[in-house]
Amino acid sequence: MTAPVNLLDFDLDALTRWCAAQGEKRFRAVQLFRWLHQKGESDFARMSDLARSLRDKLAGAATVQALPVISEQASADGTVKWLFDVGGGNAVETVFIPEDDRGTLCVSSQAGCAVGCRFCSTGHQGFSRNLTSGEILYQLWFAEHQLRRRLGTTERVISNVVMMGMGEPLQNYGALVPALKVMLDDHGYGLSRRRVTVSTSGVVPMIERLRGDCPVALAVSLHAPTDALRDQLVPLNRKYPLAELLAACRQYLDAAPRDFITFEYCMLDGVNDTPEQARQLADLVLGKAGAPRVPCKFNLIPFNPFPASGLKRSPRERVLAFAQVLQDAGIVTTIRKTRGDDIDAACGQLAGEVQDRTQVQARLTRPVVRIDVAPTVRP
Repeated sequence: MTAPVNLLDFDLDALTRWCAAQGEKRFRAVQLFRWLHQKGESDFARMSDLARSLRDKLAGAATVQALPVISEQASADGTVKWLFDVGGGNAVETVFIPEDDRGTLCVSSQAGCAVGCRFCSTGHQGFSRNLTSGEILYQLWFAEHQLRRRLGTTERVISNVVMMGMGEPLQNYGALVPALKVMLDDHGYGLSRRRVTVSTSGVVPMIERLRGDCPVALAVSLHAPTDALRDQLVPLNRKYPLAELLAACRQYLDAAPRDFITFEYCMLDGVNDTPEQARQLADLVLGKAGAPRVPCKFNLIPFNPFPASGLKRSPRERVLAFAQVLQDAGIVTTIRKTRGDDIDAACGQLAGEVQDRTQVQARLTRPVVRIDVAPTVRP
């Protein structure tokens, strides 16, 4: 017996091909797709406008694979965090952040993360495996329809999706893109490309592929103005240094739905938060350090401490001074409001439960040392 396919693994084109293999026409695939994503239905018997013959085929050949919910926590500020069991002793976290004008879902793409950024709780847990497209998408499927039921509405609750949960999305590219296509599809969730954001620590070749395959909003975890410091904070920089990363960002804008790149910058006390480092950062993106300008905005993130990091949050006055330097240079700069930190749902705090296959702890025992040097371009 062949195991049933998980329909959440399919974007509309893939679902159409699968239905064709069952002897069904495209319009049946569209009907099925709408039932799954727009109505959140997983019981084929209740998909009333599908032909009975198709419902019978689905009952034997397909499923909507659920992820068990291990826990749910609600913050005093309205943020909700779910912990999903993805098997093998692994669990991933998903966070819903309500705002007056939008509802944002922060989605995980991997069980753990292999990049090992020093300021990220997920990175300190190591890496177990990539999530499938269906596991990525289930987080949105569950959250959207669960929240609709609770609020007693048929209107869309989640208006924005950010791939900023556990994992490096661009290191799980093959599963990421089909999931993004479902989010964007008018027969699926109908989200605007401007309202779906992929956050990356700088996987340069995959940034270039995303530009051609499915360009959505891009956020890049920068966190340092120089290669010497970024090598310590974001180990991936040793493979794709700043000059290569910024060049990929400039090229991405040719197809991006926004005319700027968002650079995320975690403010670390005594490490990357001086006015001089802010000036170096401005020079880097404005083209004063030898490379062309990168249209961008900066999102300064107050660090959310956790014991294993050995790092501290920059004082607010230093964050404000850092922001002022960037603003004085003509760069749009915001300071992220911390949400859900009372339930460990704030930026950098998502940890879940991961069976580490990367022995990451051994790589994260060295202290971080601030290095004040002028930006350089590597040959």
